Amino acid sequence: MTDVAVTIRPSQPTDAPQLLQVMKKIGSETDFLIMDEHGLSLTEEQLAMQLGAFLESKNNLSLVALAGEKIIGMASVLAEDNPRVAHIGEVGISILKEYWGMGLGAAMMEEIIWWAENSGVIRRLELTVQIRNERALHLYQKFGFIKEGKMQRSFLTRQNEFIDAYLMALLID
Repeated sequence: MTDVAVTIRPSQPTDAPQLLQVMKKIGSETDFLIMDEHGLSLTEEQLAMQLGAFLESKNNLSLVALAGEKIIGMASVLAEDNPRVAHIGEVGISILKEYWGMGLGAAMMEEIIWWAENSGVIRRLELTVQIRNERALHLYQKFGFIKEGKMQRSFLTRQNEFIDAYLMALLID
């Protein structure tokens, strides 16, 4: 694939219908995610409400990557309201397979880290990644994420094989 001009911006409630379709496609393209071909288990209305709430949140983030008007990927940081753990954000990045290897994951991670550093709340980003997902592992390590532990039988593939995963984290100072 040739170079594609990509825009990364905060998700809007109006993105919900397209985002649900894209996440179904992404879920069907890879075994690296918890999500499968059924995508997100939300209705359009529920997702739109969630995206609206994220726009108002100091410790939750949802981004979309666009090629023109087409959503080609998304990234999120999910955190809780509980003050004892509100500083911990769980990172997720999902990209349509045809756009893998173009630097989009790195661009989205840069946005996430910049946002976390400027949030005033997030002081720890964490994620889980299958040990066999070498591209993602390389990306996360490139940005300073450290393996904190290995979780056995963390994922189950479509072929009913258990896959271990690493818990990785990046401290934000």
